Amino acid sequence: MIPSLKTVEAVVFDMDGVLIDARDWHYRALNDALEIFDAEISLEEHFDRFNGLPTSVKLSFLSEEGRLPSHLHGIVNAVKQERTLREAATLCFPRVEHLLLMAWLKEKNYKIGVATNSIRHTSQMMLGFAGLLDSLNVLVTNEDVASPKPAPDIYLKTAELLDVPPRNILVIEDHDYGVTAAKSAGCQVIRVDGVEDVTVSLVERWLVVNVTGTI
Repeated sequence: MIPSLKTVEAVVFDMDGVLIDARDWHYRALNDALEIFDAEISLEEHFDRFNGLPTSVKLSFLSEEGRLPSHLHGIVNAVKQERTLREAATLCFPRVEHLLLMAWLKEKNYKIGVATNSIRHTSQMMLGFAGLLDSLNVLVTNEDVASPKPAPDIYLKTAELLDVPPRNILVIEDHDYGVTAAKSAGCQVIRVDGVEDVTVSLVERWLVVNVTGTI
């Protein structure tokens, strides 16, 4: 059955890999911090296990495996965040396609949110560098919920703050963890491969096909 025209009231984006191409920054920054303690993560491990998880979860995994004493988490996390923001200040910039998408969504009266496994300070800084922060109705981070993605908490919290039922939220994600979280929360999902995919035409075509039932 074709859903009604009012099915989507809000569009919510993941941040890393969707709005900001920061996945490599996070990997390099964390390894800069871990190198001090000879506990680096290989690139293969990063893609197979760690990509998309909060830094705190990554560090917990390393401690459980005996690769990093737990009392060092605070130091590693602080160094990692500093290194990430240093890269962001150099490499993060507004993308015209994303600015146009935000303007289009606002013109169409969709609410806009970001739901990310990153911490709030880093998220605000990156979204500010990207020229996107002021376009958002809400920003939800891993500090705002009990459990990060792949748990549904972040998207349930986003729906609550937007005052929109999860079923009426369209989520744009790039990773299995995020897709699982969004679907578990009851949201609709577009999966993308990277920041280049996130355009007006992507969202508009999805809405035409999935909401109006026409092409």
